[in-house]
Parts: sequence; structure tokens; C-alpha cells
Amino acid sequence: MNAGRHDPPRHGEGDRAPRGGGDARFVARPEVALARKLRKDTPLPERMLWQILRQRPGGFKFRRQHPIGPYVVDFCCLAERFIVEVDGSAHDHPDRVKFDERRVSFLKENGFRVLRVSARRVLRDVSDAADAIVARTASPLHQPAAGPPPRAGEAI
Repeated sequence: MNAGRHDPPRHGEGDRAPRGGGDARFVARPEVALARKLRKDTPLPERMLWQILRQRPGGFKFRRQHPIGPYVVDFCCLAERFIVEVDGSAHDHPDRVKFDERRVSFLKENGFRVLRVSARRVLRDVSDAADAIVARTASPLHQPAAGPPPRAGEAI
């Protein structure tokens, strides 16, 4: 039996031509490519923390090395719009401090809360660091349902 031009595809085979015409290949945004690379080359404190956060402590689902806008964050709970950044010694460099300030500003402007945790703290006691992260995720400083936060000088 010869497969002619008009015979239907066999065994689920179909048109495998790339969409969009030509020989176009899918090219990920630079942030996505960076996130994939960072997931492969994760520093020890982040690996240790991920072993706990991946188990959904407190019922919170965290993602690691997640792109948000032009940045890639270490850990993110999208449901709570909560980000955790693990800071090693590289974050002490003056150029890095300015970059981190811009990034945190961007994330906050886009409705995320950001918690910075030192890598030393994670290495010292990863369970304690994870518990602190879950506690902060569960009880944000401001609950939108409670209305706007009080202005400076107002009684609570």
C-alpha cells in the first residue's frame, strides 16, 4: 500500500511544519532562557531552600527562578504575589545594590511583596528560614481587604 498525496496521516502523524511559515524556530524571551539556565546552576542556599519550598509548605505553591517582567526572581508565590530573594555576598557590591533597588522597585510597582533573605541565614538553618518565609507569605503586612494602610502619623 503506497502512501499517496491525499492519504490521511498514519498513527497520529500530521503536518509537522512550523507555524508562522518558513523555518522559524521558537525563540524564548531572554528572561526565560536565563531562568532555565539559573535553574540548572542553582547556588547551594537556593537548592536547600527549594527542597522545602517545593513541598508547598502552608499550602503555598512556590516557583523557582521565575521571570517577572525583565527580571528573574529566586522564588515566587504567584497566588500571594510574594517574592523571595536569597542574597549572597555578590549583592554587597555597589553596582549590584543599585540593580537590586531598581528591581525591587519594579516588582513593588507591579504589586509584588519582596522578602530578602541572606544566604548565610539559609545555610545556618534552612528550616528556620523556610518557616519565616511561610509566615511572611501567610500574613502580609497589609491586607487589601482591610482597606488602605494608615497614613504616616495616623493611629492604627
